[in-house]
Amino acid sequence: MNSEEITVKKVNLLKISLLSLLLIPAISNAVDRVGDFSLLDQDGYYHSMSWYNDNEAIALLVQANDSQASDAAIAEFDALKAKFEGQSVKFLMINPMGKMNRDEIRAKLAELGTQIPVLMDDARTISEALGIERIGEVVIYDPNSFTVAYRGSVAGSDQAIQQMLAGEDVSNALVATTGASVMYAAATVPSYTQDIAPVLAEKCASCHREGGIAPFAMDSHAMVQGWSPMIREVLMTKRMPPGQIDGHIGDFINDRLVGNNDVRNIIAWAEAGAPKDGDNDPLTELTWSTSKWTLGDEPDYIIKLPEQQVPATGVLAYRDVAIVIDLDGKDRWLRGSEYSPGDRTVLHHTINRLDYPGEQGRGQLGATATDKASITPYVPGGTIAMNPANTGGLLKDGSTLHLNLHYTTTGRESVDNSEIGLWFYPEDEVPDERMTGNCACIFPNTWTNIPANDPSFEQVAIITIDKDANIHSFLPHMHFRGKYMRFYADYEDGTSEELINIAQFDYNWQMSYTYEEPKFVPAGTKIRAVGAFDNSAQNPANPDPERTVPWGQQSWDEMFFGAVQWKYADQGGN
Repeated sequence: MNSEEITVKKVNLLKISLLSLLLIPAISNAVDRVGDFSLLDQDGYYHSMSWYNDNEAIALLVQANDSQASDAAIAEFDALKAKFEGQSVKFLMINPMGKMNRDEIRAKLAELGTQIPVLMDDARTISEALGIERIGEVVIYDPNSFTVAYRGSVAGSDQAIQQMLAGEDVSNALVATTGASVMYAAATVPSYTQDIAPVLAEKCASCHREGGIAPFAMDSHAMVQGWSPMIREVLMTKRMPPGQIDGHIGDFINDRLVGNNDVRNIIAWAEAGAPKDGDNDPLTELTWSTSKWTLGDEPDYIIKLPEQQVPATGVLAYRDVAIVIDLDGKDRWLRGSEYSPGDRTVLHHTINRLDYPGEQGRGQLGATATDKASITPYVPGGTIAMNPANTGGLLKDGSTLHLNLHYTTTGRESVDNSEIGLWFYPEDEVPDERMTGNCACIFPNTWTNIPANDPSFEQVAIITIDKDANIHSFLPHMHFRGKYMRFYADYEDGTSEELINIAQFDYNWQMSYTYEEPKFVPAGTKIRAVGAFDNSAQNPANPDPERTVPWGQQSWDEMFFGAVQWKYADQGGN
């Protein structure tokens, strides 16, 4: 071999080496670990990839409206789904466009006659993490390793699925497709001081602080940098912020949502190693009140509950406590109230009833059009707020507050010394407005037992608002198997409107959601609460999926309460 041939051979080898290096990222992208993630579909139903881990594969078709490639691929994808019916494969679509166009997506699915849900990636973070590049391509995701095993055409995904079902490696992990490219914003690292810390301060730090209810304090860059992989994970899976609702339905002051652009920024920052820029650290500058009362000033009156001894272990019966409220002979109008738990690790929730002097049990939930004060109960993660301006209820001297307390054991003995703070209007001020409400509830006499192993058992409860009213808030209550609760207004003209969608109910965060502006509903409107229970083995909180579940007070039984609070438009005579 002469020197010229040797030179040519070296050049060819170099070309091959360079080509191999160029191909390595593309090949590795098909098996990169994305992590778990969760999205809502076009109808507002929640899908978590880890919930589908009883499947060997999740096939995701990249969908977009006004795309011939997408429409053609859907027909092929439906046929592929039919081929693998009954096997361990979940078929979904994902829309990476971030156009917030659910209505158009629903119309397109109806036009094409497909029943496959479309996951709506409003923030576009999941699509980018999956490496989605073209409309009409298929991404096959392993819900056990949280990795992408295949990316390419619908036709090529057939073989990939067969290999995954056989427990084999996918032999052809990348197959070229020709659909339109999906474009993302240019990759830049967001500023910690300008883009990240302000969002963490506003959305997270009130709980993630020294003495807060969260497990670590977001009090410095060093702290959040250390926790940044976890921050990324909980945003990808929608586990945090807690109690998020469907942002497409209604405007609420406490929806707990982080904006799509902020989600993108935080995830990009975390993936870049959570760097710090600038000389100052906004998180170190945060200050918090040392008061136990989040409503501000010290209460005008404090109800001290009797000390409750909680053992280390065992199943505890609900406890009933009655407390007489002594106002020194003066009736007062209540402006707001707050329940301060002595030990929130053992106190799960309370409910209460207020009886005026001489009453015996006439203050139950459901009484409407009354001047009687409403004193807040305690629920996990409950939102605390004063009554709206010029709104309140009458608390009579000598009234009795009856409380029903639910405690759970934690493995250590505890003592709970809870208090309830009351804030009054000035003695010479009588508010003009009254708040009332009712509960779309299912009690034992109308309860239908939840079948064993049912992943989505729905029940429905309805109440009627008898006069023109303005709805202020909603509060759902279920137990460990609670999956979602959705509230609808069914109007007398035959039309319906969805009012709120608690798409991922969490027993640990039972919040009341308050409208930014009250929602008017005319007299005769029926409020319909639709709740679902997940009694399957895929529900990690489920105590026993083999059990048919009755109504009951303990957490391993179930309940269905959909509380609604409103004010009548005409307050005369209330």
